[in-house]
Amino acid sequence: MSAIPYTDDVLDPTVSLLQLPDVAKWLGIVVTKVHQMLRDGDLIAVRRDGIVSVPEAFFADGGVVRLLPGLLMVLRDGGYTDAEILRWLFTEDETLPGTPIAAMHTDAAREVVRRAQAMAF
Repeated sequence: MSAIPYTDDVLDPTVSLLQLPDVAKWLGIVVTKVHQMLRDGDLIAVRRDGIVSVPEAFFADGGVVRLLPGLLMVLRDGGYTDAEILRWLFTEDETLPGTPIAAMHTDAAREVVRRAQAMAF
Protein backbone atom coordinates (compact mmCIF):
# COMPACT_ATOMS: atom_id res chain seq x y z
CA MET A 1 0.00 0.00 0.00
CA SER A 2 1.24 3.50 -0.78
CA ALA A 3 2.51 5.96 1.80
CA ILE A 4 0.18 8.44 3.44
CA PRO A 5 0.31 11.69 1.44
CA TYR A 6 1.05 14.94 3.22
CA THR A 7 2.40 18.36 2.35
CA ASP A 8 4.70 20.83 4.04
CA ASP A 9 3.20 22.57 7.04
CA VAL A 10 2.51 26.01 5.58
CA LEU A 11 -0.11 26.79 8.21
CA ASP A 12 0.20 29.26 11.03
CA PRO A 13 1.35 27.43 14.18
CA THR A 14 -1.92 28.46 15.85
CA VAL A 15 -3.99 26.39 13.40
CA SER A 16 -5.25 23.39 15.34
CA LEU A 17 -4.46 19.98 13.87
CA LEU A 18 -5.84 16.51 14.57
CA GLN A 19 -3.59 13.47 14.41
CA LEU A 20 -4.86 10.71 12.13
CA PRO A 21 -6.10 8.43 14.96
CA ASP A 22 -8.07 11.41 16.33
CA VAL A 23 -9.56 12.05 12.87
CA ALA A 24 -10.65 8.40 12.74
CA LYS A 25 -12.24 8.68 16.18
CA TRP A 26 -13.99 11.94 15.22
CA LEU A 27 -15.40 10.35 12.06
CA GLY A 28 -16.18 7.02 13.72
CA ILE A 29 -14.05 5.04 11.26
CA VAL A 30 -10.82 3.05 11.38
CA VAL A 31 -7.58 4.94 10.78
CA THR A 32 -6.93 3.07 7.52
CA LYS A 33 -10.08 4.71 6.10
CA VAL A 34 -8.55 8.10 6.98
CA HIS A 35 -5.41 7.05 5.10
CA GLN A 36 -7.62 6.20 2.11
CA MET A 37 -9.38 9.57 2.33
CA LEU A 38 -5.97 11.25 2.14
CA ARG A 39 -4.91 9.10 -0.82
CA ASP A 40 -8.25 9.83 -2.55
CA GLY A 41 -7.72 13.58 -2.06
CA ASP A 42 -10.75 14.11 0.20
CA LEU A 43 -8.49 15.67 2.86
CA ILE A 44 -5.05 17.30 3.05
CA ALA A 45 -2.56 16.39 5.74
CA VAL A 46 0.55 18.22 6.91
CA ARG A 47 3.53 17.02 8.85
CA ARG A 48 4.09 19.13 11.98
CA ASP A 49 6.76 18.18 14.50
CA GLY A 50 7.13 14.82 12.74
CA ILE A 51 3.45 13.92 13.07
CA VAL A 52 1.07 13.70 10.11
CA SER A 53 -2.10 15.60 10.98
CA VAL A 54 -5.15 17.20 9.39
CA PRO A 55 -6.51 20.71 10.13
CA GLU A 56 -9.30 20.51 12.68
CA ALA A 57 -11.22 23.11 10.67
CA PHE A 58 -11.87 20.43 8.02
CA PHE A 59 -14.44 18.82 10.33
CA ALA A 60 -17.87 19.70 11.71
CA ASP A 61 -20.88 17.86 13.06
CA GLY A 62 -19.08 14.51 13.23
CA GLY A 63 -17.95 14.57 9.62
CA VAL A 64 -15.90 16.31 6.96
CA VAL A 65 -17.09 19.83 6.19
CA ARG A 66 -19.72 19.63 3.47
CA LEU A 67 -18.36 20.47 0.00
CA LEU A 68 -14.70 20.29 1.14
CA PRO A 69 -13.72 17.20 -0.91
CA GLY A 70 -15.21 18.77 -4.04
CA LEU A 71 -13.49 22.09 -3.34
CA LEU A 72 -10.13 20.33 -3.00
CA MET A 73 -10.74 18.49 -6.28
CA VAL A 74 -11.60 21.70 -8.12
CA LEU A 75 -8.44 23.43 -6.90
CA ARG A 76 -6.19 20.45 -7.65
CA ASP A 77 -7.71 20.13 -11.13
CA GLY A 78 -6.93 23.82 -11.56
CA GLY A 79 -3.24 23.13 -10.96
CA TYR A 80 -2.95 24.18 -7.33
CA THR A 81 -0.65 22.20 -5.04
CA ASP A 82 -1.82 21.08 -1.62
CA ALA A 83 0.43 23.68 0.01
CA GLU A 84 -1.13 26.44 -2.14
CA ILE A 85 -4.61 25.17 -1.34
CA LEU A 86 -3.90 25.26 2.41
CA ARG A 87 -2.46 28.77 2.19
CA TRP A 88 -5.59 29.97 0.37
CA LEU A 89 -8.02 28.19 2.69
CA PHE A 90 -6.42 29.65 5.83
CA THR A 91 -5.72 33.21 4.61
CA GLU A 92 -8.08 35.97 5.78
CA ASP A 93 -10.42 37.28 3.10
CA GLU A 94 -12.19 40.53 3.94
CA THR A 95 -15.03 39.68 1.51
CA LEU A 96 -15.85 36.47 3.38
CA PRO A 97 -16.61 35.78 7.03
CA GLY A 98 -12.92 35.29 7.87
CA THR A 99 -10.96 32.70 5.93
CA PRO A 100 -12.31 30.51 3.12
CA ILE A 101 -12.21 27.46 5.45
CA ALA A 102 -14.19 29.38 8.08
CA ALA A 103 -16.70 30.37 5.39
CA MET A 104 -17.08 26.68 4.48
CA HIS A 105 -18.77 26.26 7.88
CA THR A 106 -21.42 28.86 6.97
CA ASP A 107 -23.96 29.61 4.27
CA ALA A 108 -21.09 31.12 2.28
CA ALA A 109 -19.68 27.65 1.44
CA ARG A 110 -21.07 27.71 -2.10
CA GLU A 111 -19.49 31.13 -2.65
CA VAL A 112 -16.11 29.68 -1.63
CA VAL A 113 -16.55 26.84 -4.13
CA ARG A 114 -17.62 29.32 -6.84
CA ARG A 115 -14.47 31.39 -6.22
CA ALA A 116 -12.33 28.26 -6.35
CA GLN A 117 -13.87 27.35 -9.71
CA ALA A 118 -13.09 30.84 -11.02
CA MET A 119 -9.50 30.64 -9.73
CA ALA A 120 -8.97 27.27 -11.37
CA PHE A 121 -9.66 28.54 -14.89
